[in-house]
Formats: sequence, C-alpha cells, structure tokens
Amino acid sequence: MSEKQYVVDALSMDESWRIFRIMAEFVEGIESLSKVNRAVSIFGSARVHPGDPEYQKAEFLAKRLVEKGFSVITGGGPGIMEAANKGAAEAGGKSVGLNIHLPFEQKANPYANISLEYHYFFIRKVMFVKYAVAYVILPGGFGTMDELFESLTLIQTRRIKSFPVVLMGGEYYKGLIDWLRDTMLREDKIQPEDLDIITLIDDPDEVVNYIRKFVVL
Repeated sequence: MSEKQYVVDALSMDESWRIFRIMAEFVEGIESLSKVNRAVSIFGSARVHPGDPEYQKAEFLAKRLVEKGFSVITGGGPGIMEAANKGAAEAGGKSVGLNIHLPFEQKANPYANISLEYHYFFIRKVMFVKYAVAYVILPGGFGTMDELFESLTLIQTRRIKSFPVVLMGGEYYKGLIDWLRDTMLREDKIQPEDLDIITLIDDPDEVVNYIRKFVVL
C-alpha cells in the first residue's frame, strides 16, 4: 500500500468512527433529557454580564418559569445562558445546560444542575427543540439568530409541532421585525401567517403567562 493510499484509508476510517461519536452524543442527550418535562429553551448573548438588565431579566424569567412548573434549557455558557440557569437552579427547578466546545467565549456556567457537553452543533440544536415546549429569545448574536430561525423554519415547514416563539427585547428586535414584514413579506418570500409564529413580549411575567396558554401542566 502506498503512503498516499494509507492516508486516504486512515481519513476514511476517521470519518466512519465519527458516526459513533455522533451516536454517543445523541444517546447521552436523549437519556439525560427524557425526564425533563415542560422545558422552555432560553437563548441570548454570551457577552452579557451579571448586573446587566438583560442578565437580570433572563434570571427573573427562569425563576418565574420554574415557579409555574417549567424546566429551563440553555446553551450552558455565560451571559444570558448563565442567568437563566442561575434563576432556574436557585428556584429549585431543573436547570439544563447544553454546552458546546468552542475555541473562545463558551465555557460551561456553574448553575446547570443537568449539564451536557457537545462537539456537534447540530446534535445540540436537536436537543434544544426536541425537549422544548417554547423558545424565548433574548438579545444575542449569530448563534441566537441561528436558533431563532431554526425554530421558525421547523414550525413553518411543519417538521415540528408549533410552539410559542417569544422575542424579549422590543427595541433590539424592532428592526428585524420591520424587515421581515416590510421586505420579506412584501416581496412574497414568506406568508402573513408565518409572522404569527413570532410573539414580541418584554415583561417576564407576561412571557410566562403567554406560554402557559399553550402548555398543559
């Protein structure tokens, strides 16, 4: 066997073994989260610090959700994720953190009482949506937008059962909502009912009450 062929075969073997790592992450996630009931997935920026109004809002929201019988799932990292895990844990609820291995910024926060580590984004995203009865999206960056539009696409195409998708941050998301309505809808890229998937609510108590309308506890 030539050296070149050996390298090709070795790379092919690495690809094959990667399947088992993917399977392992799925199995661990399903086993760990199958007993997490009525979970709300909360998303937002990793760059928000304690004391920031958005951090405090996320913490308060998670606390209120737990008090009303919900569990909380986050990306397991700092910022909004940490705040939500903290609020849920301190309220005595299930506080799930699905951390992702990244070269910067993302480190697991200490407040998740159910903590999983992921190598693959797509598996982590499946877990977010599989065990959620609602999504709450606070201000964030590309990752937050990814989770938002992933949920909108899955609901729009009926790949999953529709659930509440709440945007918290009226000022932050105003431009996005305007663009969806004035550009995307006007140019017939989406239908009017597609915009109905999204609800904009700033007050944490109102968010909880809104979600409760759709979820039987």
